[in-house]
Amino acid sequence: MSVQNQGSNDEETRRREAEAEAIRQRVLLMLLEPTARQRLANVRIVKPDLAGAVENYLINAAQTGRLNRALTDDELKQILINIQAPKKDFKINRL
Repeated sequence: MSVQNQGSNDEETRRREAEAEAIRQRVLLMLLEPTARQRLANVRIVKPDLAGAVENYLINAAQTGRLNRALTDDELKQILINIQAPKKDFKINRL
């Protein structure tokens, strides 16, 4: 592969990623009320992984028909709490 082809492939990849992100943001615009959107933006600054997980959850819920209206800030808070709830670790000790 030539250097020129590699450059155009990188550019194409960046363009596709930008398009996908724009689509995600438009979907989230419909799924969240303004205060909830602002909260998610604030969470993204501090915990980008958590914000990404919440976004994926919301988009998946909308695609499967479990979410058909915009969420309020309080509803988003509950989702954030549920997603970041610590998972219980179980240790099995051998005797």
